[in-house]
Amino acid sequence: MRKGFGRLTAMLLALVMLVSLFPTLALAAEPVVADSVYRNGNIYTVDEAFSTATALAIKGDRLIYVGGEAGVDAFIGPNTKVTDLGGKTVIPGLIESHMHINGLGESLLIIDAFWKPKDVILEAVKAEAEKAEPGAWIQGRGWMNTVWENTDYPTKEELDAVAPNNPVYLTRADGHMCWVNSKAFELAGITKDTPDPQGGEYLKTEDGELLGCVTDTAMYPISGLIPGFSIEQKREALLLAQEQLFSYGLTSAMNAGTSVEYLNEVYKPLYENGSLKLRSYLLISLSSLESPEAEYLRTTKPEGGFYDNHMDVRSVKLFSDGSLGARSAAMLEDYSDRAGHTGNNRFTDEQMYELVKLAYDNGYQMGSHAIGDAANHQLLDCYEKVMAENPREDPRLRIEHFQILTLDDIQRAIDMGVLPSMQTTHATSDMLMAEDRIGTERIKGAYAWRTIIDKGSIILNGTDAPVELVNPYHSLYAAVTRKSRLGEPPEGWHPDQCMTREEALRSYTSWGAYGEFNEDLKGTLEVGKLADFVVLDRDYMTCPEEDIKDIQALLTVSGGEVVYTRDTSTPAVIWNGLPLTFNSKPITEPGAIYVPLNDTVNGIGAAVVAGKEATVTLNDKSVTLPVKTVDGVDYVGVRALFEGLGRNVTWYAGSNSVSIGWLK
Repeated sequence: MRKGFGRLTAMLLALVMLVSLFPTLALAAEPVVADSVYRNGNIYTVDEAFSTATALAIKGDRLIYVGGEAGVDAFIGPNTKVTDLGGKTVIPGLIESHMHINGLGESLLIIDAFWKPKDVILEAVKAEAEKAEPGAWIQGRGWMNTVWENTDYPTKEELDAVAPNNPVYLTRADGHMCWVNSKAFELAGITKDTPDPQGGEYLKTEDGELLGCVTDTAMYPISGLIPGFSIEQKREALLLAQEQLFSYGLTSAMNAGTSVEYLNEVYKPLYENGSLKLRSYLLISLSSLESPEAEYLRTTKPEGGFYDNHMDVRSVKLFSDGSLGARSAAMLEDYSDRAGHTGNNRFTDEQMYELVKLAYDNGYQMGSHAIGDAANHQLLDCYEKVMAENPREDPRLRIEHFQILTLDDIQRAIDMGVLPSMQTTHATSDMLMAEDRIGTERIKGAYAWRTIIDKGSIILNGTDAPVELVNPYHSLYAAVTRKSRLGEPPEGWHPDQCMTREEALRSYTSWGAYGEFNEDLKGTLEVGKLADFVVLDRDYMTCPEEDIKDIQALLTVSGGEVVYTRDTSTPAVIWNGLPLTFNSKPITEPGAIYVPLNDTVNGIGAAVVAGKEATVTLNDKSVTLPVKTVDGVDYVGVRALFEGLGRNVTWYAGSNSVSIGWLK
């Protein structure tokens, strides 16, 4: 009796909701039937109570039921597609709250230098130069000197040696420094006597010569010479980025800097022809009062919900300073590792105020980049001034990065209702140099997630891709552990600032939606909201902490449409959060997975002595194990190999993947 009553109640509640969403249904005599149903799942709704469910029902692009197994039966008709989740975990579609969507896509069209050794990058430049026409530009992105054996900034002479006849422009991972050769300086007319512009610097050697590294606004005279991508290439890049985002379960992304041209020539046509399905929150780039973007803000109202809730244009991006890694973040006091240097404010106080005022007075939200404590202080002063001059209800002004602040300014921002948009992997990347840059006292106000949340604020999380890898599970892992993907330091870097797993998930879902004014539309799995969700291969809330970074998305659904399905036909081995690359496919046998020996030892940086048996050595640990030869390729058992090296090995059946953990 009670079971039947519960099903009837669920049906009536859903009908009331549906009538409000779809008034024409009020005339229908038959019960509402779902287009699709997902059942027998472990569903984290991320609603206010962080409740769980086992079933979802979808009609159109909306959820019409979220609850238990018995209640969902009422929505199943003869044509309803029913998917048995088999107990797998479901979370809301993830929201990337700060990245460069077009930048991620375009980075896939040039040299991938992401965190690679310097000699590998130079070899890639050499290879490009050997096939390029003389004078053609060679581009790349992603180098990070702090992960090199010699952490000094690189030199132009190193590039001259491998590309003497081609200008080279390699962007540092943070996007606030470039590494160029002499040819690039020559074409731009830059010499050792060229003065630094406001907000940028030409780094010099001790004897006053150009080093080869350039920061922020000083990059413009060089980057302005590089032929831009064509409109077709830009569209291709955007779709490549979408493909990557969907593969991680990201259904929404904020683009931190969009030109009017990109908006009109790239985004809109792709939405109009139906090929772009990613939900985007576009921040209009603003760098001067005379730009096309400034005119756009004066003549166009902030709006959202374009293309069936796929595009919002109601926020503005401007830069206050550079980056900590490039020592161009604007600091109130000298850098601890560079006396007499405080970084670079991109604008004077008056210039910054005028830009903020233009956007704010025209009704736009601000999403302004600020890394250093001086840049954050300047920005808060401007926000405070425009809000006092022209009070607006619920402006939700944001600061992008919100990385280093005085404790007083953290409190001031929270009191003002300013939303911190932070990238948790920045902390685990920057920990390699952050305290060298700013010392132990200022670090108390840096990457201070726990402090911010405990003071009553929320955090909008993202990756700043292509500055970092766009993988959201790396971010969730960093938020929960404050460790690198290598598990360092073992106790976490300033672990008192960790988030809980629930907080970290909210930072990628409900909090991210709030930062876009879309909390009534997405970010949680609740009746009436968009049917955006991702099916995972493991339980994010209960899996081993070290395995969070290895989570694999199995299925991504956006507005009820399946936009990504993982191919699980071939086993994957996840090492330090990334899948190992094999030239020959792994072999699966009952109860065992075998991986190519040479590809594996090369991928993990181990040494091997091979014969009928193989002895593999990594970090002073060795294991000897039998070798299986198939079609001329030597294979070893993945569990025997890694457990022999002292690592935890966990197989996740849903994704047919193996997570390799830290030393036991």
